[in-house]
Amino acid sequence: MREMTKGANVGLADLSDDTGAVIASLSWSSTAGDGDADVSVLLLDGNGKVRSDADFFYYNNTTAADGSVQLLGKTPTDSGSEDRISLDLTAVPADVERLVVAASRYGGSRFGELDDLRMTVADRTGEVLLGFSIADAGVESAFLFGELYRRGTEWKYRAIGQGYETGLAGLATDFGIEVDDEGENEGESGNVAGETDGTAEPLGAQPPPRTGEAEQPSTAEQSVSVPRQPVREAEATGPATAPPKRTRGPRTAKKKVTLPALVKKSLAENDAWKSARLFPAPTLKSDKEREVRATSVLLSVMAQVPEFGRRLTAAFGAPAGRMQTFTEVSLPHGDTPKRPDGVIRVERAGKLWTALVETKTNGNALRSDQVQNYMDIAARRGYEAVITLSNDVALEGSPLVAVKTDGRRKHKVALWHLSWAEVAHQAHMLIRHEGVGNAAHAWLLQELLHYLQHENSGCHGFQNMGPSWVPVRNGIDTETLSEGDPRAVEVVESWERLIRQVCLRLGGELGQKALPVQRAQRGTTPQSRRAALADRLCEEGRLTAELRVDGSPGIITIVADLRTGKLRTSVEIPVPEGAYPLTSAKRLMRQLAEAPADLHVETLLEGHSGPRGTLERLRPEPGDMLPTDGSRITGFRLSLFKGMGASRGNAESGFIRSVDDAVDRFHAHVIAYLPQAERRTARRSQETAQEAGSVPAASSDTLVPA
Repeated sequence: MREMTKGANVGLADLSDDTGAVIASLSWSSTAGDGDADVSVLLLDGNGKVRSDADFFYYNNTTAADGSVQLLGKTPTDSGSEDRISLDLTAVPADVERLVVAASRYGGSRFGELDDLRMTVADRTGEVLLGFSIADAGVESAFLFGELYRRGTEWKYRAIGQGYETGLAGLATDFGIEVDDEGENEGESGNVAGETDGTAEPLGAQPPPRTGEAEQPSTAEQSVSVPRQPVREAEATGPATAPPKRTRGPRTAKKKVTLPALVKKSLAENDAWKSARLFPAPTLKSDKEREVRATSVLLSVMAQVPEFGRRLTAAFGAPAGRMQTFTEVSLPHGDTPKRPDGVIRVERAGKLWTALVETKTNGNALRSDQVQNYMDIAARRGYEAVITLSNDVALEGSPLVAVKTDGRRKHKVALWHLSWAEVAHQAHMLIRHEGVGNAAHAWLLQELLHYLQHENSGCHGFQNMGPSWVPVRNGIDTETLSEGDPRAVEVVESWERLIRQVCLRLGGELGQKALPVQRAQRGTTPQSRRAALADRLCEEGRLTAELRVDGSPGIITIVADLRTGKLRTSVEIPVPEGAYPLTSAKRLMRQLAEAPADLHVETLLEGHSGPRGTLERLRPEPGDMLPTDGSRITGFRLSLFKGMGASRGNAESGFIRSVDDAVDRFHAHVIAYLPQAERRTARRSQETAQEAGSVPAASSDTLVPA
């Protein structure tokens, strides 16, 4: 890997033989765990300006129609998370000379408040080619991390590392994006253009759709999004948490209609009548049947719904183009042909990208020998990738399969992993929040989700805490578990996989970013971090995790106490500086008027905790929350407790199910009643102006050296 310094440049061809498609990643960390920023990409012509506003890609405009740019979203890493961007340099229009990669903060936040600002560029196999770290960020609220630019037929990278005090507005102005002083005010009264059938939810209740991708209809066609439906009882009985009405979308977005939120009345005589399904699952009996059916169902939907197929393969280096998928293909390998579960082929400009697919369902583990065979076949035949798909969630530093690569081969094959939870998450995001090409595509994705969620499909995601779960629980109960026990590390890894899956499911249902919070110290390896957590588990008997969900007023903490058999979900609500204590207590009681009576409220004081009690007891007397010694109140901690499942699996009484239910209940019945954090409110104001086709004007557009 080439480590870059500010202002340095390097030709991508000097770093790799295959740089037609690359993945750019931006990352940062936050001591508090809640620091974040939004990435953006600008396509610039020879004059250093965008050709139109459509050349600006950000969270409301994530994909170029030609596939040259696709924002892939945030991915958890061992030190936090990173934003990844797929850049297909072979698809960049000839009149585009530079691709600038930037990020911006919101709500008055500055990049100097974040640590470990870094950009990397990797080739299609995932091998990191170069890295650039920014160590001197300060008051900037927008930052140019780097750019890819043409020199003849070659692409080069330049490390920039400069920022704007004026934020996204200053950045946008510099590169020719239209800025309207009245944009924000105009946005308040705008409505999304589109049609409804009278029973649909207001169009403003859905976020803007993704822009056109390869093989998608033109902007004159309608984009259909299925509104979110309740998935769990806790969610169904919770408050309405739809975001505020959106304003007119950017010119780059297609018009969008929403389907009726209410399900049409069934014509069945009774509940015993079951609707016909496109992908039936009740008759599946064996693991082989489940694997064959699941592979065929998924690959067929990927080929027929371009938005979905592209979403799943872009992160693996696949180009945007015509996709075809195949199952049970026989490929020669020694004396006995091998039959991978599936093959994905994408054609662009006469060139083929090919990936072999190996699928497991029902919690079955991937076999290293099988994957090794497919890696060898792919290398010999010039294929680009092998994709494994199973219930497991991959973790850094803990590979699901071990394979060897022949360094003598010039052709490199990438090994990627997908979990069924990730597949369901992407389908959720497309049809319930971001929109797809037409009603038929939405229906196909709905049928796919129904199949994945069926109890017989075997595609329910991570669903087993592993063989070490029961011995570790027994060891904690009998106080015989010692530090350094490898079984405790296995439980910590399973806990981390579970939390990542909880984030995928919750984020898909809410249409918001939901990510685990990591507070690892710089230089800590994944193995050493998990070993330290395992030692804490042996000593304290508790597993702890933190989630950051967009729109939440704070970080959600989950504690599984294996000694008491209780799950605790909680959030800390800060009190504004200078607020009157009794006023703050009464305001909190009003906000939680519909919250569960068994919600625990704890007053947080400087350096220690104060009074506590259940909501049922505190509602009549909010003054009981105030300290008697006059100590200053810094905030309140809200907690719900729940019994913890005993078994290691996902059964009704299982631990995994209990964690899912605890998070759902806490978010639906506590978080949903609380006001959003100020930084999110400020961000929505920014979104309003951008959706009106503008960015708020800034007082200065000066580029500030970092």
